Amino acid sequence: MNYLCWYNIYMGEIKVYGTKWCPDCFRAKHVLGRFKVPFTWIDIENDEQAMAYVQKVNGGYQSVPTIVFPDGSVLVEPANAELEKKLAELK
Repeated sequence: MNYLCWYNIYMGEIKVYGTKWCPDCFRAKHVLGRFKVPFTWIDIENDEQAMAYVQKVNGGYQSVPTIVFPDGSVLVEPANAELEKKLAELK
């Protein structure tokens, strides 16, 4: 079983809430891609429920990227090192 298949079966889905114009979102997607971690991208500008969720999680702010992990933990605007550490913990 390859890593991606194992990840999808045992770890679940990562959701990345963001916007197309956000440089931090682009950077986070790049880190996830470098680690070959599958994720679902949700553009909060095109999804009112997603925007409401991001605001709820972030005390009313539309802070992106907001990354939700299968274990229920959330990272908001993480630095590369913080995101890489979280991904390593999920292996």
